Amino acid sequence: MAGHSHSSNIAARKGAVDKQRSKNFNKLSRQIMSAVRQGGQDIESNLKLKYAVEKARAANVPKDNIERVIKRAAGEAGGDMEEVVYEGYAPGGIALMVACLTDNRHRTSPDLKHVFDKFGGNLGTPGSVGFLFQQRSIFVCDAQGEDEDHWVELGLECGAQDVQLEGDVATLLALPTEYLGLKAQLEARGVKLHSAEIGYVPLNSVAVADKETASKVLRIVAALDDLDDVQSVYANYDIPGEWIEELST
Repeated sequence: MAGHSHSSNIAARKGAVDKQRSKNFNKLSRQIMSAVRQGGQDIESNLKLKYAVEKARAANVPKDNIERVIKRAAGEAGGDMEEVVYEGYAPGGIALMVACLTDNRHRTSPDLKHVFDKFGGNLGTPGSVGFLFQQRSIFVCDAQGEDEDHWVELGLECGAQDVQLEGDVATLLALPTEYLGLKAQLEARGVKLHSAEIGYVPLNSVAVADKETASKVLRIVAALDDLDDVQSVYANYDIPGEWIEELST
């Protein structure tokens, strides 16, 4: 267990989740609806739905809203949705993994390519950057005024593999198979979650040399995240927290 990980930039980006509540709710709703259509509305027997619901709960989506989405999906006919991960590069050689949920790849791929081209990036082929990331359970928590020793100890007790404390945000990482168990343990200890997901964490980070390049990287990430079919964007950039705060305002 290390006190440092390459998830600090994920924590910084995820910490702004409250500012995008409406957009995130729409994305989470699509994920829930897709899971229902694929495996039915029983949360206990539909693991994909269980993950989607737990992710929505971690983002503070009200229980009534989640139940309404499940009922609506169960009663509606709709096209099949598929999960697709696109890979590419942002300016400065920053690798991006873009997780999408789409019912039409012929719409999604051109939309992504347009954003990559517009903001100075390159949409790559499958496998072009995937080797630079590993899939992990990612929990972004309110640090609640506790220090790094507290979070490392808590992480060890709950089964996390790595812990990162940055400002008022603590990020815990674990194997994808540990998602439900670790989430339950954190909630039992009264930890407030900003977000919880199974996503991609970079094996190594790439330092962004100047603020101009940092601005370009953050702009392409934001533009990709704004696309309806995009669920999450993961990057291996290392940008100083003060730059992120300044450039995100």
